[in-house]
Amino acid sequence: MAVKKLRPTTPGQRFRVAPSFADITASKPEKSLTTVLKRTGGRNDTGRRTMRYIGGGHKRKYRIIDFKRDKLDIVAEVLTIEYDPNRSARIALVQYTDGEKRYIVAPQGLKVGQKIQSGSDIPPEVGNSLPLQVIPIGTIIHAIELTPGKGASMARSAGTYAQILGREGKYVILKMPSSETRMILGTCRATVGSVSNPDHMNESKGKAGRSRWLGIRPRTRGVAMNPVDHPMGGGEGKASGGHPRSRNGLLAKGKKTRSRKKASNQLIISRKKK
Repeated sequence: MAVKKLRPTTPGQRFRVAPSFADITASKPEKSLTTVLKRTGGRNDTGRRTMRYIGGGHKRKYRIIDFKRDKLDIVAEVLTIEYDPNRSARIALVQYTDGEKRYIVAPQGLKVGQKIQSGSDIPPEVGNSLPLQVIPIGTIIHAIELTPGKGASMARSAGTYAQILGREGKYVILKMPSSETRMILGTCRATVGSVSNPDHMNESKGKAGRSRWLGIRPRTRGVAMNPVDHPMGGGEGKASGGHPRSRNGLLAKGKKTRSRKKASNQLIISRKKK
């Protein structure tokens, strides 16, 4: 998939870099696999605003995605490649031979009419879901489980992927999208290939109004606030706010916040490169 640079017929179009949508094959979602997605406006159950800069936006329906891929040894055919407003990647509607339909995160290169499958004794082809312990070393994968049977939790956004580097006992060594190297249980499942829509990172909204359509409100800079509102606020004129930090005082720009006691620390071989 590619992006397109639009002619500057309006000020908002001048800096717009838009997705082409050439890979989309259906304009409406499968009704049985959608549900209501209620907007909160950043409010919690008591009506208080707990997340700032959230509100408005276009109405959406949530597409129920099969992250577990637990329908084993049954062939499925790709019916459509669709746009999903709730994620950066494309999604694919697949139909199994028993008639059941499900949505999956579409890998790059998946075509309508292609056959995919989940199992252990199947070829490691694009779109197939297998346990990590049977996928060949060097294979590009995505939609990776961290806990067997829980469902994919890593490498799910547009253009991301991980690579299998080796095996060590019951663990498989992966190079993650962040360049971190870590071990994951070999019984966890993953899907072969990289996630679709890799050009998502090259898109540009072009104007503030497009952010409002997505439910994103204008963000106030900390240095523009008063000292009572932000650690970087106050000062005469355009005084800088001191060392960059968050609203509650945590240092930004590189301060490590991961707990030293976290159980999965022992599974991380090397941290991500700066």
